[in-house]
Amino acid sequence: MEKKYSVYICKGCGINDAVDVERLTNVAIKDMKMPSCKTHDFLCGPEGVQLIKDDIAKEGANTIIIAACSPRVKYEEFDFPGTITERVNIREFVAWSQPPKTEDTQNLASDYLMMSIAKAQKVDLPQPNILEGLSSTILVIGGGITGMTSAIEAANAGYKVVLVEKEPQLGGFINKLYKKIPTIEFKEPLIIDTDIDKMVKQVEANSNIKVYKSAKVEKTDGQPGLYDVTISSNGASETIKIGSIVMATGWKPYDASKIDHLGYGKFKNVVTNIEFEELAKKGNGKIYRPSDGKEAKKVAFIQCAGQRDPNHLPYCSSMCCVTSLKQAGYVRQNTDALAMIFYIDIRTPGRLELYYKEAQNNPGIMLTKADVKGISDAGNGNLFVEAENTLLGEKIKAEADLIVLAVGIVPSTKETQEYQDGLTLAASKGDESRKGYLESTAKPESILNLNYRQGPDIPSLEGAYGFADSNFICFQYETRRTGIYAAGSVRQPMNMMEAQQDAAGAAFKAIQCMDHISKGVAVHPRAWDETFPDPLLIRCTACKRCTEECPFGAIDEDEKGIPFYKVNRCRRCGTCMGACPERIVAFKDYSVDIIGSMVKAIDVPEDGFRIVAFTCENDAYPALDTAGINRKNIDPSVRFIPLRCLGGMNLVWIADALSRGIDGILLLGCKFGENYQCHFVKGSELADYRLGKVGETLNRLQLEAERVQLLQVSISDYDKLPGMINEFAEKIKEIGANPFKGF
Repeated sequence: MEKKYSVYICKGCGINDAVDVERLTNVAIKDMKMPSCKTHDFLCGPEGVQLIKDDIAKEGANTIIIAACSPRVKYEEFDFPGTITERVNIREFVAWSQPPKTEDTQNLASDYLMMSIAKAQKVDLPQPNILEGLSSTILVIGGGITGMTSAIEAANAGYKVVLVEKEPQLGGFINKLYKKIPTIEFKEPLIIDTDIDKMVKQVEANSNIKVYKSAKVEKTDGQPGLYDVTISSNGASETIKIGSIVMATGWKPYDASKIDHLGYGKFKNVVTNIEFEELAKKGNGKIYRPSDGKEAKKVAFIQCAGQRDPNHLPYCSSMCCVTSLKQAGYVRQNTDALAMIFYIDIRTPGRLELYYKEAQNNPGIMLTKADVKGISDAGNGNLFVEAENTLLGEKIKAEADLIVLAVGIVPSTKETQEYQDGLTLAASKGDESRKGYLESTAKPESILNLNYRQGPDIPSLEGAYGFADSNFICFQYETRRTGIYAAGSVRQPMNMMEAQQDAAGAAFKAIQCMDHISKGVAVHPRAWDETFPDPLLIRCTACKRCTEECPFGAIDEDEKGIPFYKVNRCRRCGTCMGACPERIVAFKDYSVDIIGSMVKAIDVPEDGFRIVAFTCENDAYPALDTAGINRKNIDPSVRFIPLRCLGGMNLVWIADALSRGIDGILLLGCKFGENYQCHFVKGSELADYRLGKVGETLNRLQLEAERVQLLQVSISDYDKLPGMINEFAEKIKEIGANPFKGF
């Protein structure tokens, strides 16, 4: 479109007290050749907003530059559909973080204004990419309590659902349970019917839900809205067009035979908590022990059996404590019976604490904190529980008819993830190593059978023990595969009530996904973003860096190795833009050229210092905003340029900046490693990897390596971040000015 520019400068919130607004106006009109620059005392107020709207309607302004507060606030006020709108942060980054009316403060505001105008000159108005033939059917994999709840919630919202269950019947582990815990009041009775048969009938009677039993997903191809999912059931296969997917494949109990000291497999009367449920169901509430069919009247429950143990399951499985309290209630249906619970800690979060208190009041339920050291034979099928570190501070030896091990949750994805991790490691050592691994290692059955170059299933978070990665702690349900949502105990350990809540959330996320792709906007986390990568493939060298580094598998290759995008998988992070050595990947409002133009717009004085900080918009930028709100002072030589993700960092920006005389480069990204915080999984980590190669550029320019540094920043580091930045600025001043100044 033919651009008609209009610049606006707000005087409010201390801006007018900090900078000379008239000089800023001259920068826009005289230096940047803008046809119009208006000021207002309160630009985000009704009169200020109307001023802009009038210029759009009457003057035809379609490229708006607003110098005011952070773009992270007042979004609705400064939203003008059909226009290019650039926000210049001169409140938090200038007025609130610099001493007022100094020349350094004025120059800082001028640079930010020029950078944003330079960006606006290069930006094009985004147009959403809406694909044809989109499906609005949701696939739910797993017919347990989580999967059935997701299916019901989605169906009740008016969406078609395909439910796939590998077993001949729906219900999952609930089918094994004798009773469940009440969900409303934790008073007598403390155990109630599971009513799983009623829920199964509700699912099978719902006209919006199509159920496949004894079924599995043979193949998942395509992208959100256009998935082609092949389902095999009872010897027949069918391919269905799917919009989004909920993976609710649940868990299996930890193998108790691996816990040597607790006697499972050695003594018949040592059972797991799941096996105990089956005993109770078989005896209709009466507990008959496996060895001789004798009714068990003294039952010991051992908590954290193999859990919170680095040699087995290092995590808490969330549901075990309350399950044992419930099962103690089974025992106490016989008033002559005794239930003994040996625990490390009792963990009953939320309202379940009330359930715990009710169990404490039962005279036949004994609870003691204890470290169980072993199980030994007491004769006649009875067993001794040997424990120490009890509440009494002494060793004890308690006799029981039956021992129940509270084994934990192992996600259904664990085996496939371990296999994929092993294959990736072997492949990194060469083709022969990969071939040897494939020949020697049995391949577990895949859940999704994704046709992605990165593997057939959902990646697990490093150190997450096989649980489906929810892609950053604040994004529940999200996985690294766009449009596929994990719910229930495949995502993290949880009890039945939590799983049902989780199921509803995942169903609504699946619906939201389909809504977004129908509008051509990003699914997550830039949910408003209409842009998409548009590479100039005529210059592509088929180096495969973009396909290998994309965190979400959004890029495939044709038979010649040329990449092509499955846009509905793309989350608009720009990692491919940073990866591409030919710099051919661009978005309408975000490209190597656009960011480079912002760097070039910075005024580099011969007698002063300038530092460019490429800043992650997800953690570092909001931390800087909060630092401004708290009036934290930041060295005025630093200019912040926001990036969608540090994974989009292209080394050419560093080379261009240093060759122009910029004295130092900071990369402010999310924390990476096992407990990563990157919204786009590996953005900071990739930037750090690329930064390892920047030494070649610095050596070529004969500059010090210390001039470029990456800092890992959390959103909560607003109080520390200014000090970190100022320390870097002092280091640059000690090194001295860039010798390229003036060239």
